[in-house]
Amino acid sequence: QVQLVESGGGLVQAGGSLRLSCAASGRMLMRYHMGWFRQAAGKERDFVAAISRSGGDTPYADSVKGRFTISRDGAKNTVYLQMNSLKPEDTAVYYCAAKNFGIPTMRAGEYDYWGPGTQVTVSS
Repeated sequence: QVQLVESGGGLVQAGGSLRLSCAASGRMLMRYHMGWFRQAAGKERDFVAAISRSGGDTPYADSVKGRFTISRDGAKNTVYLQMNSLKPEDTAVYYCAAKNFGIPTMRAGEYDYWGPGTQVTVSS
C-alpha cells in the first residue's frame, strides 16, 4: 500500500503560478500511474491530469491544457503539478491519486489510493 501527501497549495492571484507536490511513502511511486483531481466547493471531483508509470503518457483536462504540467521524479518518489496562468475557476481542493493497473485514466473511481488534498485558492 502507498500513502500519498499533497503540498504546495495556497492563495495566489489570477495569472500566478503554483507547484503542487505529491510525496509517497510505503512503496515506490514508479509502480503506479498517477493522477491529479480537484474538487471545488459543492461540486464533484474532476480530473485534472495524469501520468503513466513511464511518464510517456500525460492526458490533461481540456480546461487546463497549455497551463498545467504534470511530471514525476522517481528518485524523489514525488509527482508534481505545475500550474501557470491560474484562474479563479481553478480554485479547489487538489488531490493526487495512484492507480495500480491499466492506463492513466480520467475516471476517479479507477484510482486505488488518494491523498488528503491541498487547497488552492485563486483570487481575481
